[in-house]
Parts: sequence; C-alpha cells; structure tokens
Amino acid sequence: MAAKSGIKEIAGAAGQVLNLIAAPRYGGHLRPRQKTNVQTRNLINGEWRDAPSGATFEVTNPATDEVIAKVPNGGAEQAKAAIAAARAALPGWRALPAAERAAPLARLADLMLEQREALATLLTREQGKPLAESRGEISYAASFITWAAEEAKRVYGETVPSSRPDQRILVLRQPVGVVAAITPWNFPSAMITRKLGPALAAGCTMIVKPAEQTPLSAFAIAELALQAGIPAGVLNIITGDAAAIGQVIFADPTVRKVSFTGSTEVGQKLMVAAAANVVRLSLELGGHAPFLVFDDANIDAAVSGAIKSKFRNAGQTCVCPNRFFVQAGVYDEFVAKLAAALEPMQIGSGLDEGVSVGPLIDDAAVAKVRDHIDDARSHGATLRLGGKIFSPAAGLTERFCQPTVLENVNTSMKVSHEETFGPVAPVRRFTHEAEAIELANDSPYGLASYFYTRDNARLWRVAEALEYGIVGANDGGPSTAQAPFGGVKMSGIGREGGRYVMHEYLDIKYVSIGL
Repeated sequence: MAAKSGIKEIAGAAGQVLNLIAAPRYGGHLRPRQKTNVQTRNLINGEWRDAPSGATFEVTNPATDEVIAKVPNGGAEQAKAAIAAARAALPGWRALPAAERAAPLARLADLMLEQREALATLLTREQGKPLAESRGEISYAASFITWAAEEAKRVYGETVPSSRPDQRILVLRQPVGVVAAITPWNFPSAMITRKLGPALAAGCTMIVKPAEQTPLSAFAIAELALQAGIPAGVLNIITGDAAAIGQVIFADPTVRKVSFTGSTEVGQKLMVAAAANVVRLSLELGGHAPFLVFDDANIDAAVSGAIKSKFRNAGQTCVCPNRFFVQAGVYDEFVAKLAAALEPMQIGSGLDEGVSVGPLIDDAAVAKVRDHIDDARSHGATLRLGGKIFSPAAGLTERFCQPTVLENVNTSMKVSHEETFGPVAPVRRFTHEAEAIELANDSPYGLASYFYTRDNARLWRVAEALEYGIVGANDGGPSTAQAPFGGVKMSGIGREGGRYVMHEYLDIKYVSIGL
C-alpha cells in the first residue's frame, strides 16, 4: 500500500516549519528535490496513523521546554497492527535477492546524508545535544545502513564434510523473521539505524518503538525509508505506552527477535518476558566505564580522549567513562590539564553554534547528577571544577550541568558504583598496574573501557585483562560501524556492528542430504 501523504508541520521556536529536502534516487537518476514536512504520526503498513483513541503526548525541547510536537500515545492496538503489517510483508521482503534488499537501504543512507542538516536540527531540538554532535550522529547513523547494505551480499552458508559417503551437509543462514527494536533517547537516530540496517539487510521486517523523549528522529528516518523504496510493512514505527506495546510484542509468537538498548534493570525484565515464547534477544545495557591513565601515557592525548569520550552529549552515553583512575606519577598533571581544557567549554542550547555542552534530558536526570555530586562531596571528594546545575541564559531550563571534575574519590561514593549519565569526571589515584586493573574490573558492568599508555607490552596486558566488551587503547572514540559493539557481564548480550551483527538476525539451518 502506498504511503499516505497526511503531513503535519512542526513549528520552530521562531515559527519556522522544519522541512526535510529529499532527493530520492530511482534507476540511478535524481528526481526533482521534494520538500517533506516531518511526520508526527505512527507508520504502520506504509500509512501514517494516529492512535485509535486520538490520544497524544508532547515532545519537548529539554533546553527550553518548548513543545515541538504532539505524537500518538498508542498502545496494544497499534502494536498488534504493526506486527500484523510486518508479518504480512515478511515473505516478499525475505524472498528478494540480497542486492535488491541492499539497494533501498543504500538509498536511505544517501538520503540521510543529503538531509543531514535538517535531521541534525530536528535531533538537537528534541534531544538537546549540540548541533555539531547531531551532525556527527546523522553521519554515524547513515554509516550503519551503508555497512549493512553491503553485508547483505555477504551472508554465506557452508558445506560441511560428511562422515558418510551417502550424505552431504549444508548449513543455511536465513532471516529470523519479524523483529522488534526498542531504542533510547540519547542517540535517537544512530540507535535505530544500528538495528534497522542489519535486520532489514538480513531479510527481516521490523517494528521500532523509539523513546518517548525523541520519537521525531524515528519518524524522519521512516519517511526517508519510504522515499528510498522500502516497501510498506517492512519498517513500522509506533509510539506510546511502553508497557502495553512491550506486552504485545512479547506475547505474539510472530515476533522472533527483540533488540533493546537501555538500562540493565529494563533489560532484565525483557529477559523474563522473552522466556514465554523463547524470543531471541540482543541487549545493550548499562555501563560503568573505567578510564585508566598510566605514568607512561601521552597526557595530552589522554586528556583529549577523556573529553571526547566523557563529555560528548553532556556525559549521557552508555560508553562514557564514569571512573577515572590515574597513576600517581601523572595524577596532578592529568587533572590540571583536564580542568584547564574543560573550563572554557561553552554551555547552552544545542542550536547555538559554538556550544559544547547541552542540557540533561529531563528533571530526573538532573536530580541524579546533582545527587551524585552532593554524595561524593559529602564522602570527602574535592570539587576541582564545575559542580553547578543552572540555566545558562534567559529562556533556558535549569538542566545544564557544568563539566565537573571530582578529586579524592573513593569506593564509598555513588559515583564509584552507579552510572551517573552526566558530565561528571570522578578521579582517583592508583599506584601499580595490577591495582588499576582490579579497580577497573570491580563492577558488575562490562560495556566499555579506556586506557592510555605508551608501553607496548602493557598495552597488550591491560587490553586482555580488562573485563569489557569494548576497549579503547589510546582511543577515546572506538565506536564505528564495521566493529562489534556490545558488552559482557550485566552490560548485555549480543553485538551490533561489523559482520558479527548480521548473525543476530539470522537463524542457522542444517540440511542433511541423503544420496
């Protein structure tokens, strides 16, 4: 069924209408550029739909509390419709040759890059991160689709030598079927495409439930997906009651796979829910990343890596360092240089050029960051820099936290055990390598870790000793589409990225042929 045009406008702070300027490619040629206002309704079977009840909820800019849009507050009925659409679209989509599935995905990535400025502006308005970071996220998001489109052509089976002369053994890889994705607010474009790209490339169809704080980026990607030629029902986007939608997803045996990015607490609940129908899961959950700086490190590089990894998106990333361990010989130098580099960072609305630190996502996030700072100081931490949560200008909310450096941190403090999700760097001294590794691994989480050294032997020792799915050795930004992303321990199961991600959406079938 062709997509209906029903388009709603999203008014900006100055009364503008944000348009996505799309230039779809068909047959290798560009059609005339088309203006498309961002949708604010759910996409089900190629149609833009309101909630059956007409209920909506508001999407606001965390920097200003401006209401950007109202989107459907759907529930079980829309979830069932989305699953039915994905089920109906599955046979035709998975039957396509890999190259024919890859082609519209490649077009979608092209459209996202063509519309990067509009998509980035929309992302900043609903999520708050600086515009420069949003531009980077759109490019990052498109890279997952580009990579997956290529990987679609490299899903190989096997022949296995038999132990009998009258038998031949084949191993086939086939799409798992209908997939559901539940995505977070901190990377509202990239966390969708990191799941959408490989799922569709493998031949699965999909339902996406984006975070309530940031659904507009999901709608924008879905609109471009239709323009790119992805058939109706292959991709469906639904917003609303998370509990009601989740209950339907896990109760319907049609859904064979769920990919979730979010907290460990929610991930544990999803594992219980998945048991009833033995649903496959990919879980990218909480983190508590350590950042180790050894005496032999390039301190300037370590400071640059710390800023890149910790203060991106105001510290609201699952892989950002939450615990800094610095060897005694370079401790004072590292802390001084880190504080000096952070002090001039500009705080404000992400839409203002030059801003490096945007708002925290909501008042609950503010309360947690404030609690962690206060708790650390009450247990003996020294405030080296920042610590203030405030409104940086008239018309802005009090959700902005200064880049903060805490010294003399110890294990009695919440920052040593809980993920802060804010621009707070707690720093602690260590003496020996073995002590640093013990401190780093003293966590139930195992998503990302970082360390800086110029000793090649130490580089290998520490990389192998850290109990984390991702290790940045002299690298503060290791995430990339062609590498496996995921954690160990309570940080989740499964991998996203690289050739490994395709296996998350494929079943293995063994075929024994008697001769």
